[in-house]
Formats: sequence, C-alpha cells, structure tokens
Amino acid sequence: MDSHKHSTFERLEIVETGRRRRWSEEEKLRIVMESLSAPRLVSATARRHGISRSQLGNWRRAFRAERLGTPSEPVFVPAVIAAVPEPVVDDPGAAIVVDLPSGGRMRISASTPPALAAAALKALR
Repeated sequence: MDSHKHSTFERLEIVETGRRRRWSEEEKLRIVMESLSAPRLVSATARRHGISRSQLGNWRRAFRAERLGTPSEPVFVPAVIAAVPEPVVDDPGAAIVVDLPSGGRMRISASTPPALAAAALKALR
C-alpha cells in the first residue's frame, strides 16, 4: 500500500468556473460586428470577450440568418426582357411578302436560301 504515496499528483485544485453569463442582444451584435470588421478576427475577438470561438460562430450564423431572412430595404433584381422570335415553320407555303416602293410585291418562300433573297431585294431596291 505504500506504493500509492508517490503519485504524480500531489495536489488537485478545482477552479470554479463561475455562473453562466448573459449577453444582451446589443452586446452580442457589438461583438459580432467587431469579429466581422477584418479577416481572421474570430479567435481574437472571442478571446478578448472571454467567450469560445464556437459561441461567437453561433452568434455570427444567427446574425447572418436574421439579415438574410428579413431584408431591411427593398431589393431590386435587374430584369432583362428579350423578344422571343417566332418559331420557324417548315411549311413550304410559308412566305414573306415584301411591298416594293414601285408598287410591286415580292413573295419569298421559306425554302428560298437567305443569300438569294438578300440579293433579289438588293437588286430591286
């Protein structure tokens, strides 16, 4: 039994952790904003205020969720309106009718090659 007298622990001290702290919403917001002010400030900010990094991370996530969930001002998204061309119909009878300045009319069928139609219109202009 004498072998237990020479243990590595001679004295064990228990340190009281204190009571649980309560932070107001304003204090939490101030600490979160401080941690967001520059990159890599989470650990230093948590240490300075005596809280864990994970606690500060929870507060930051809650802050982001609150900001994304309820926008404080209207958010506008740019909209682009584009005219959608009518689908090309493979109907051989489909045509373009061009009224010429001379009073004549030119009918171009859908099967006419575009280069030929352009050359004919240029010649009649």
